Amino acid sequence: MAAAALLFPLLGAAPSDARNSEGRLQSAFASAAAEYHVPQSVLLGVSYLQSRWDAHAGAPSATGGYGPMHLTDARTALAEGPPHHSDGSEDARGDSARAPLLPEAKPPKTSEIPARLRTLPKAAELTGLSAQQLRTDPAANVAGGAALLAAAQKELGAPLSSDPADWYGAVARFSGAEDTATARAYADDVYDVLRTGQKRATDAGQLVALAAQPRLSPDTGQLRRAGLRTLDSAGTECPTTVSCEWIPAPYKQFGDGDYGNHDLADRPASPGIDYIVIHDTEGAWEGVLTMVQDPTYVSWQYTLRSTDGHIAQHVKAKDVAWHAGNWYVNAKSIGLEHEGFLARPDAWYTEAMYRSSARLVTYLAKKYGIPLDRQHILGHDNVPGPTASTVSGMHTDPGPYWDWRHYFELLGRPFAATAGPNGGLVTIRPDYTTNRPRYTGCVSAGQPCADHGSSAVRLYSGPGESYPLIKDVGLGSTPTTGVNDLSSRVSTGQQYAVAGRDGDWTAIWYLGQKAWFRNPKQNPTAVNATGLVATPKDGLRSVPVYGRAYPEASAYPADVPAQAVSPLPYTLPAGQRYAVGDRVPGEYYYAVTFAGPHRVVVGKDLYYEIQFGHRVGFVRAADVRVVSSGS
Repeated sequence: MAAAALLFPLLGAAPSDARNSEGRLQSAFASAAAEYHVPQSVLLGVSYLQSRWDAHAGAPSATGGYGPMHLTDARTALAEGPPHHSDGSEDARGDSARAPLLPEAKPPKTSEIPARLRTLPKAAELTGLSAQQLRTDPAANVAGGAALLAAAQKELGAPLSSDPADWYGAVARFSGAEDTATARAYADDVYDVLRTGQKRATDAGQLVALAAQPRLSPDTGQLRRAGLRTLDSAGTECPTTVSCEWIPAPYKQFGDGDYGNHDLADRPASPGIDYIVIHDTEGAWEGVLTMVQDPTYVSWQYTLRSTDGHIAQHVKAKDVAWHAGNWYVNAKSIGLEHEGFLARPDAWYTEAMYRSSARLVTYLAKKYGIPLDRQHILGHDNVPGPTASTVSGMHTDPGPYWDWRHYFELLGRPFAATAGPNGGLVTIRPDYTTNRPRYTGCVSAGQPCADHGSSAVRLYSGPGESYPLIKDVGLGSTPTTGVNDLSSRVSTGQQYAVAGRDGDWTAIWYLGQKAWFRNPKQNPTAVNATGLVATPKDGLRSVPVYGRAYPEASAYPADVPAQAVSPLPYTLPAGQRYAVGDRVPGEYYYAVTFAGPHRVVVGKDLYYEIQFGHRVGFVRAADVRVVSSGS
């Protein structure tokens, strides 16, 4: 085919040589656009929303999408991909109930795979290029995407116009969405990219640019000719800028007086909503929706689909879902599951899902007064074990490959320096693409994971990589570079008090220890900040750290069993400081039966949330002084 002859010389070298071929990917977009009579800006805009123009060295995304155009071939991805890897056992309510893991995925029959997950075979038919070429050669992949866009335009009975405004319907169809709302949200995002423009270096070192067209106004009426179903969004709590449907989790009794899989409440009036918790699903969309509708499984408020950012809501925000493995956090949080896998670094998240998630979180944060910072927008890996016995079983998703820096840029809260070198705090902020700490255990124990960008930074017991890794006494195990081992790493956006500096190395207070990370001036992995810090009151050698902020025993009425104020196996020693998040009263939501009563117990004891290690923790206000980090 002409496409093959025209495009392959553009990239020529194997993907491993792409870093030495700046500009060739941009040329591939230009060539494919000319070959298939698609406006180059439209092709670039669609690709940006799919992959941010990254090729991921031919590895498939979480939903089996390949290359800059995220051409999907789910059957091949499932057949060739690594085995399902869980991030740990699920503690449903944060008490003792354990839920089954998602079943290991098996390659389905082609007829069972949704159309949105098999666009690559169609691209192969249209271009004459092989499936292997479309998966591994970025230029071929771009050609496949251009062919699909042109075919969608023709199917709509529209001309192959040179005006980007005439391609709204084809862009919407490219998403593979089966309903109008999802297709519209996807197309709106693409045209937002076209209006604002983008420029970045890809994961292969390719510089790609898309000029802004701020006055671009697409013909949105084309979507009416797409023949898509109408999505029932009744009952959902989502912003209008995303597609959202209601797929409820069950609240019903089953066997032996048990019930599932969430609790009714009256939030934010009782209890309040203070956190949003980011998870990954460790399973594919269809299977995850099946699990959340099982009353014997756990629950969460929202699931987000990788291919197009579509959202399903399962539990009302007013009610308490069982998702975080810590009942205190469950009672005061909203849980978001993102289709993806922690231990598959190249099973990347699409830009469409990042943007949809950011819009949802922005909406929820504004509605419930939740600060947009990393002590309120938590990963599941930042949620503390509620008691000492649960510390080792807490989850570690979304893990080191979730791009927190980009996510907070989409939230409109980019991590920036807020102080000079004497501010007393640092905000962790490595460059995701070039920050590549080595991990093991993604496929099998002890074996190296694929080299990949990361949001996490590793910690050592001295100013150099020859020193031992920091040990987490709560885990009681020797720290490793395992992808699920949180002993000795911090994550983008987290803030810590500075404990020292030595050349290119910075020390912070972490889990009661001085922990060091590489932070060169020319390529810093953290920026200076200022804020409030907690330190033990004068005369105290150390103070206990808690995984939940529960009331004192005297606060409980006679008909509500008092919950233990149980410290974790950590202490905050005198002379150390930790960044403060919130000041909160001790609070416990009593909800242990189907019919009630459901009660909120609020005590007089106050707590401060602190960034203690990789996870947050709580200290009693009576035990600490809170001062400015710069003092």
